[in-house]
Amino acid sequence: MILKTMLLGLVLPACVEAAPFVPNVKPSLTVVPSTGSIEVDGLLDDPGWQGAAEAGNFAEVNPGDQTEPSVGTRAWITYDETNLYIAFDARDDPTQIRASLRDRDQIFQDDFVGLILDTYGNASWAYEIFANPLGVQGDLRMTAGGDEDMSFDVVFRAEGRITDNGYQVEISIPLQSLRFPDQPEQTWKVQFWRTHPRDSRRQYGWASIDRDDPCFMCQFGTLEGIQNVRPGGRIELLPGVTGKQSAALVNPDDPNSSFDNESAEGAVELGMRYAFTSSSTGEVAINPDFSQVESDAGQIDVNTTFALFYPERRPFFQEGSDLYSTYISAVYTRTVNDPSAAAKLTGRLQHSSGGYFIAQDVHSPVLIPLEESSIVIPDVGKTLSNVARYRRDHGDNSFLGALGTHRVREEGGWNSVFGADALQRMWRNYRIETQWLASYTQEPDDSLLTAGNEGSFDGGKHTVEFDGEDYWGHAGYLSFERSGRVWELDLDYWATSPTFRADNGFIFQTDNRRASAWTGFHFRPDTNWFDEIIPQIMVARVWNFSGVRKDEWVRPELYVQFKGQTDAWIARLWSEERFHDTEFYGIRRWNAGFGTRYSERLQGGASADWGKMIARGEDVPVLGDGVRLEVWTSFKPITRIVIEPVVNFAALDHPDGSEIFSGYILRVRNNFQFTRELFLRLIVQYDDFDRSYAIEPLLTYKINPFTVFFVGSTHAINEIGDATNGGPDYTQTDRQFFLKFQYLFRI
Repeated sequence: MILKTMLLGLVLPACVEAAPFVPNVKPSLTVVPSTGSIEVDGLLDDPGWQGAAEAGNFAEVNPGDQTEPSVGTRAWITYDETNLYIAFDARDDPTQIRASLRDRDQIFQDDFVGLILDTYGNASWAYEIFANPLGVQGDLRMTAGGDEDMSFDVVFRAEGRITDNGYQVEISIPLQSLRFPDQPEQTWKVQFWRTHPRDSRRQYGWASIDRDDPCFMCQFGTLEGIQNVRPGGRIELLPGVTGKQSAALVNPDDPNSSFDNESAEGAVELGMRYAFTSSSTGEVAINPDFSQVESDAGQIDVNTTFALFYPERRPFFQEGSDLYSTYISAVYTRTVNDPSAAAKLTGRLQHSSGGYFIAQDVHSPVLIPLEESSIVIPDVGKTLSNVARYRRDHGDNSFLGALGTHRVREEGGWNSVFGADALQRMWRNYRIETQWLASYTQEPDDSLLTAGNEGSFDGGKHTVEFDGEDYWGHAGYLSFERSGRVWELDLDYWATSPTFRADNGFIFQTDNRRASAWTGFHFRPDTNWFDEIIPQIMVARVWNFSGVRKDEWVRPELYVQFKGQTDAWIARLWSEERFHDTEFYGIRRWNAGFGTRYSERLQGGASADWGKMIARGEDVPVLGDGVRLEVWTSFKPITRIVIEPVVNFAALDHPDGSEIFSGYILRVRNNFQFTRELFLRLIVQYDDFDRSYAIEPLLTYKINPFTVFFVGSTHAINEIGDATNGGPDYTQTDRQFFLKFQYLFRI
């Protein structure tokens, strides 16, 4: 008997091994109301957390594939009549945690936790709400294709604390901040998420993600049991006060001339949002200040013939912005430049969504797209814009949509665009994307607006000059795509007729047909060196509507994701392009780059293109030897300070060896964070092409994305006059001081 017991003691430890890790596949939670009060302080000791639904057993999504993480994570969720509450306990070595005291949305290289919430459960879009270990917030909006909009903002509270065992985070989201179906009981889809940047940028999810399923949101878990919830208030008021004072040199060519100081200006604005139901809202902005706090980063355009794209950051256009983002850029809200008034309606049902906005703009730009260039008319006067959108979701991650836009100029001329788009997912890994649009343009009869611009299009049938012409146009897109764990494929066709125009959009080129094919393979070797290796190749051909070949290319590329949060790539381009009726053979270029976030304190990277490039700005274009280089770094000497320099360099030499152009733009963004709400930002930019400096200090106090006070200035310093004493004569040519205070009231 004793011997038998001893044998069992030897055998059982070998037999009773840890159970294999089994990830959660489309898990579910039943959420119950909080049993008491919850104070959002990061302590997790409030009575309201007793009995809250718990989410555990997180699985590694990347670089691991549904594997068990090396650290533990638990999340809890509950609610009351006004808020949704989420808490996280993230276990870790506290000395290894990455956390920065930054402005909101600057946390995504840190450790952070949060949730991705699809309140309609149809995998068309979702809220992303996160916080780092110090409670600094980050939010985005995810769309069906996996794109993320960082300009999107949600009002919520978050607090975090680093503990002996890792860190804890509490989040409360006012129900008024969310849009969800107007029904007695909610069924939402959710992914509780943790990002853990160490040797790799590791990511963990409560619901496991199968890489062979391209629909990320279709694999979320389910939240049930949330009953009888409504937005906490139906009206939001956003009043604001702005002030500015500008000055400029009387004679911009004379550095000794005096400054002309304009009188200080002030304005009052009002925004109002009304929630008709939990899923439909109306919004009005009267005399809105649609200026941006921060200028757009400089882009090198010395050898570019097309207009440059800049992202939208203005809050008014956030509600429903996912609806207006389509395959063809027929809606670009920055064409609404300086409105005196604007209004918007947005509604969502379980499977349908729609939006409409109207804006009276005082100073409207117009983009005239051509075959090999585009022309920007900065101001054509007052316009009225109308944009309407409808989308019907069906199946998993599929939809049918319709879009219509109309812009009319007060003194004559208008443009309309209408059409349909669709995404159809099939056979799990495949999908078809398509969009087809028609446009009708009635030009203004005012040639002064286009003075200095010459040219024609559509075989000479129409001129660039605004002379009252009218014409129809069309544009189309069709794509067949495959996504999967190993193999991906994308076959595209684009067509934009010579007469297609979208005055409310960003169409920078016409008279263009393009067919392309891309394929890539994902290899994830289990080694100490690599996370992922992706060889890929793209081939394409471009021709105009007259059948003339304009370009064709082959571009193979190798991308490698190393351990240590470091990636690198190298690509080779073979191209033959026809530009200004000249065939350019032998276009050969290399593209390579790398980036690393191995260190929390110092991060950086670089990318470069070098080889044969067309000198497009020459009277007679030639094929020269060129290089384009970008280098960026981010240095965090202490938790509160971040210094981010970026330099862009471009140069091109004539085939005979002479220089065509050479220059750079250096931009340094310096940020000092006093508290989570109060920070000082200083941007210094030098443009070597224009021989000019821009200096932009800004002091901001931000309670939430919409309740904010800031005061700042902009200073332009240019090289003018004759250089003296062996150096250039730099003089401040204009400046502006500004301030703004706005406060969000929820009633």
